[in-house]
Amino acid sequence: MLSLEQLVRKNIWSLAPYSSARDEYSGKEAHVFLDANENPYNSPYDRYPDPLQRELKQLLKKVKGVPEDMIFLGNGSDEPIDLAYRIFCEPGRDNVVAIEPTYGMYKVCADINDVEYRRVLLDDKFEMHADELLAACDERTKIVWICSPNNPTGNSLCRDEIMKVIESFQGIVIVDEAYIDFAQQQSLRTELVSHENLIILQTMSKAWASAAIRLGMAFASREIINIYNKVKYPYNVNLLTQQQAMEMLKDPFEVDKWVKILLDERQRLMQAFQDLPLCEQVFRTDANFFLARVTDAQRIYDYLVDRGIIVRNRNRVTLCQNCLRITIGTRSENAELLAALRQF
Repeated sequence: MLSLEQLVRKNIWSLAPYSSARDEYSGKEAHVFLDANENPYNSPYDRYPDPLQRELKQLLKKVKGVPEDMIFLGNGSDEPIDLAYRIFCEPGRDNVVAIEPTYGMYKVCADINDVEYRRVLLDDKFEMHADELLAACDERTKIVWICSPNNPTGNSLCRDEIMKVIESFQGIVIVDEAYIDFAQQQSLRTELVSHENLIILQTMSKAWASAAIRLGMAFASREIINIYNKVKYPYNVNLLTQQQAMEMLKDPFEVDKWVKILLDERQRLMQAFQDLPLCEQVFRTDANFFLARVTDAQRIYDYLVDRGIIVRNRNRVTLCQNCLRITIGTRSENAELLAALRQF
């Protein structure tokens, strides 16, 4: 890869970050805090949260097997996605390359940051080909986006093809693993030490059943994480989010139980969905959802909405014509969906 200094925007590389009161003091032995202009009443919400979420990262280290200084925590995964553009991409000059179809926020953040977004279509089986992604890159390409398991298609992309991109591309490769806990394929976190251009995104929103707390994770080299911490807002993860995340991380085996239940229910629901007259094809998936091609996606979607059942209509997404994306719910929710569709 190119050196990090070559990849990072010059103004970001030389940026002097904002120094908050809690950045300057990080010890625990003090008991009188008169440094941050806080109102001393209404404890514990009167105090600013730890800007680097140290206690939370210690728990994540045990669960994820990644050192604390190789972890960035943000307001959902959308924050590290947006910050990647602000760190690496010169507005109006640089570009990024991404698979298509995939998670829509990569494109939205590119547009917000005035960065050219180059799409490379998956094949008719929703597989990625590394040579095609690399061919779309030029000297101004700073980031390649790969989502695996992919959204909205659900499938894990070929690990060898992903590694080929990581090992061949001179810039930053970001692999979004939001749904990795539902997949048989292992996370690429083990590749971080040997590939300094790799950033991996994960989240508390999916397997950890904590979408409401908005906590996203980025794993990368210490040097990249240092730059993320330099650019982020001072207190980007609030106290309530940190507390709830720590509570969840104390019992990861409960999450394993949820994942197993959802995987069993996924298999049952997909088999039943295939037998519906309206279903033309159910695509393989490694996520907590599946994509299905149906006879008339818009009509079926509207029919379900009228009955208070909400799925995702992906009819207008590239390669997903007449497709619905179905999230795996509880057994009773899934049964209600099937009952409604059998009456369509």
